[in-house]
Amino acid sequence: MMKKSIEIICTLFILTTMILPTSAMILPKGHFSSVVPLNEDFDPLVENITVSVTIKEIRALKMIDILSDPDFYVKVKINDKEFISDVWQNTMYVENPNWAASYEVPKDNEFVDITIGLWDKNTKTDRVCDISPDYDGNFTQARTVEMTYSIATGVWWGDDYLGDPSGYGRLNGCDDNSIYQQDRDCELWFDITQNDFDEDGLPYWLEVNMYNTSPLLNNRGEDTDGDGVPIEWEYTFGLTYFEWGHNEGYYMVYSPLEWENHSAFDDDNDGLNNIEEYKTSQWGSDPFRQDMFLELDQMEKGPNGEGSTVPIEAFDLLRDSYSKHNIVWHIDDGRLGGGEFIPFKEIIEEDDLDQWYWNYFMHKDGQNWRRGVFHWGIVTYNDTWAAGFTFSSRINGMNALDCFTISSAYMEKRAKMFTIINGLQRRTFNREMARAFVYAGVMMHETGHGLDLNGPGVDVHDSVYPWQTNYWRFGPYKSVMNYRYTYGGLVDYSDGSRGKNDYDDWGIIDLTLINPRHW
Repeated sequence: MMKKSIEIICTLFILTTMILPTSAMILPKGHFSSVVPLNEDFDPLVENITVSVTIKEIRALKMIDILSDPDFYVKVKINDKEFISDVWQNTMYVENPNWAASYEVPKDNEFVDITIGLWDKNTKTDRVCDISPDYDGNFTQARTVEMTYSIATGVWWGDDYLGDPSGYGRLNGCDDNSIYQQDRDCELWFDITQNDFDEDGLPYWLEVNMYNTSPLLNNRGEDTDGDGVPIEWEYTFGLTYFEWGHNEGYYMVYSPLEWENHSAFDDDNDGLNNIEEYKTSQWGSDPFRQDMFLELDQMEKGPNGEGSTVPIEAFDLLRDSYSKHNIVWHIDDGRLGGGEFIPFKEIIEEDDLDQWYWNYFMHKDGQNWRRGVFHWGIVTYNDTWAAGFTFSSRINGMNALDCFTISSAYMEKRAKMFTIINGLQRRTFNREMARAFVYAGVMMHETGHGLDLNGPGVDVHDSVYPWQTNYWRFGPYKSVMNYRYTYGGLVDYSDGSRGKNDYDDWGIIDLTLINPRHW
């Protein structure tokens, strides 16, 4: 998604440069750089150039094995050398693989071939999982990833490239339009790097010929053009290679050599400008792929054990659902520097939520940069009124639709209701997973209100049970925004593909509502 003004800029740039490849359409700026000369020593300061492919995270977005969780391993090829990782056994999520493949490559050949494949080990036949955007080719080829890496500039392209739907350095098997098919779709995060003399991550040829920086000095942290983001961020998300058309070569989407108004750029329309994208890049944000951040504060348990905390499995259910649509959902329950526990209070008064927002999210700082970046959720005990609701914050005369609250008392009650019926719907009778589905469904429902999901089938109270009129009317609307599905194990919005009275939630999500404005 893009703003109209960005589309106009794109069109003008394409006309100016005559012909640009299709992939350039989502990149609004560009400065053409000539193709690198052939057969030269691309780094005379080091004796050898070693290229490394680092696997940062692996996640199964769907069921891989019927009877158990997958046993993942990775195959990586660098030029003609294949590397195979150890097996991560019986797990849906490998958060810190701590594995890399490294190989010495010729110093006078700019391009290196990289292939990544994700496999599930089985007793008889190992099966390849899908991390590729391809939908054509043989069984293995359509699921693995092939890329070209440049030792001159340190960028790569092919099945993963800067500006692609899943983000740079992130692979998503759902990108071949298999979101609602059992295709062993997975998500894999990776990085490709090489050694350089000053260890700043900027290759020698790039520094000498494009950036005019010293290959002898570590330039990380420098902001020579004074535009608020350092050179390493403008390099990672500002340099790309176009391999099609007669203007083949390198483009600077963002340049560390000239000032750019990064506070005005939101190329992926996720409500985060480039200054905020830089501040959140430590957690994996990408300025060309939508990211959503949530800080979750939870109430301490009461003196008699009242209340509970959100099960960690709920966060995985939420992240998987958004990831299939290339919205990367980042939860801060204390792991990203926020996520606090507030003192127990049984009876919630009218101004409590506003006060907690000010104290525990804003930290009494009216200029706290996290406002407009992070949604805020608070889990209270509250066994007397609403199960949950969305509300706005107001600071310095500016409103933002960025908050929700849910009641742990109600969540725990719903997790225990209709055990057999809900167990069949959730496809689990595990107590903790039942809790996870309830919390995840409600959190996604309340977040949806903050994303402008308020269509005809939303919050219809007489659509919950079969004897109610709107149960059948809005049955096709399979979304957590429909009370019929909120607690039953569906952690998803609808895509509008089920006919009458269904609505395309995913197509109308507005992440920019988090931005403070006058309402």
